[in-house]
Amino acid sequence: ISSIIFRQLESNTFSFWNFYSRRIRRIYPVLITVLSVCLVLGLFLLFSYEYAQLGKHVAGGAGFISNFLLWFESGYFDNAAETKPLLHLWSLGIEEQFYIIWPLLLWLAWKKRFNLLVVSFVLALVSFGLNLYFYHADPVADFFSPQTRFWELLAGAMLAWVALHPAQLSFRPGLFYRETTIGETPDLYTRFFRYRHILSSAGALLLVLSIVFVKQTASRNYPGIWALFPVLATMLLIAAGKDGWFNKWVLSNRVLVWFGLISYPMYLWHWPILSFAHISYGGKIPAWIGFTAFPVTVLLAWLTTRLVENPLRFGQYGNLKTFGLFAVMLIVGATGFAVYKKDGSLSFDLHVLGAPPAFVL
Repeated sequence: ISSIIFRQLESNTFSFWNFYSRRIRRIYPVLITVLSVCLVLGLFLLFSYEYAQLGKHVAGGAGFISNFLLWFESGYFDNAAETKPLLHLWSLGIEEQFYIIWPLLLWLAWKKRFNLLVVSFVLALVSFGLNLYFYHADPVADFFSPQTRFWELLAGAMLAWVALHPAQLSFRPGLFYRETTIGETPDLYTRFFRYRHILSSAGALLLVLSIVFVKQTASRNYPGIWALFPVLATMLLIAAGKDGWFNKWVLSNRVLVWFGLISYPMYLWHWPILSFAHISYGGKIPAWIGFTAFPVTVLLAWLTTRLVENPLRFGQYGNLKTFGLFAVMLIVGATGFAVYKKDGSLSFDLHVLGAPPAFVL
C-alpha cells in the first residue's frame, strides 16, 4: 500500500478520494457481512448483557476503534476473551487507523520535500520506543495502542521505499530532503540477487522462532521486543523476492497462494466461529467442533470472497459502491450502538426457551 502511495506522489497522481475509496471497497464488504451475521447469531445465543457488549463491539468494529474499546475493558489474553466474538477486530482497527493517518502524513512530507524514508524511520523509531516503554509500564496499553504498534506497519513502508529507490540508500547532504529529479534506479531484487537465498532462509528461520517465542511469551506481555521476530521475518521474506528458495518452493505453492487470496475473510470469520462455539457449549467445545471449525472458516471465507468481496471490490460503478458500502456500514454501526444503548434487550436466549445449546450450529 505504501509503495502505491510513493509511486503516485512521485508521479503527481495521488488522490485521497481514490485511496480511501479503494480501502472502503477492500475492507467493508466482508466486514459488513461478518458484523451483520454476528448481530443475528447474538440475538439468539447471548444473554442480554452479553448482547449489549456485542452491540458495542459491532459499533466499534464499524468505526475501527475496537482496540480502544478492548483496551478499556480488559486484557487480550484473559478468560473473557473467548466470550467476545469480535475480539480480533482490535488489529483491523489499528491497521485502518494507520491508513487513515499515513497517506496524509506522506502527502504533507512530500509537499515539504522531506525524504520519505527518513520520515518513516523516525516515526517507526518513536513508535518502537513507546512500545518498549509501555511493555513494562502498561502492558494492556502496549498491546492495544496504535502508537505502540504503528512501527510494525512502518517497517513495511520503509521496505517499500527501499524497493523503489535502492540506489538512494546513502548518507549525503540530500538525506533529509529529496532531490528534485529522481533518476532510474536498479531493481531491489537485482541489487540483492546473490543474497536472496540468505534473506529467504533467515526470514523462514525467524518465522519459526516467532511462532515458538510468541507462544511462550503470550502468557506474559506482548509485543515488546518479541514483536521484532515476526516483523523482521516478514521483511526478510519480502526483500528476498520471488526467487528466494523458501519463497519459491514454499510460499509460492498454489495451495498457500489460494489461502492468501481468502486470508482477509478467513481472519474475519475464524474468531466469531470459535467464540460462538465456546459460548454455545458453555466453554467446553467438543472435539468434532474443533475439527470442523477450520473447514467451516475456509468455506465461509471462500464464499464471501466469491459472492461478496470480489463483486463489490472490482468492476464498474466504483464510486457508487463506495457510497453504498459507507452508508450500509453506518447502518450496521448504528444498529450495534442501539443494541448497546438498549442493554441488549432485543435478545432472547434459546437456552431459556428449552432449545439445545448448539441450536445454531
